[in-house]
Amino acid sequence: MKNFKFTINGNQYEVNIIHIEDNIAEMEVNGTPYKVEVEKAIAQTKTPILVRPASVPSTDSHPSVMKTSNPDSPKGAGHIKSPLPGVILDVFVREGDIVKKGQKLLMLEAMKMENNIDSDKDGKVVSVKVQRGDSIMEGDILITIGE
Repeated sequence: MKNFKFTINGNQYEVNIIHIEDNIAEMEVNGTPYKVEVEKAIAQTKTPILVRPASVPSTDSHPSVMKTSNPDSPKGAGHIKSPLPGVILDVFVREGDIVKKGQKLLMLEAMKMENNIDSDKDGKVVSVKVQRGDSIMEGDILITIGE
């Protein structure tokens, strides 16, 4: 199992530990077998078991909070929210522009992909909260559309 070399009072000893069980160690000292009783039981080291908590998708963390606007929402002011964290590549509308449902409003780069963010309703752009190059997080309000 393990070999050791000891020097005690100028004498050299070669110790070979053959087996350890509970508090009894079987070993050879310079070729002579011995059973040695150890005062304290030697605990075998165990590999720790890693327990990870269950992962919860970000959409399930707060089910009552909508990440994007609902296309069937009632008329009135509506917010276009970011579906993903990313960087704004281009903004195609300005405050005061009239937009139609499905019109491209801006381009978002997320996870190395370009994503078009389209209008989910007809109306007038009340405010544009972002500009080209802005870093945004999921759920951030990008554009507000009113009647």
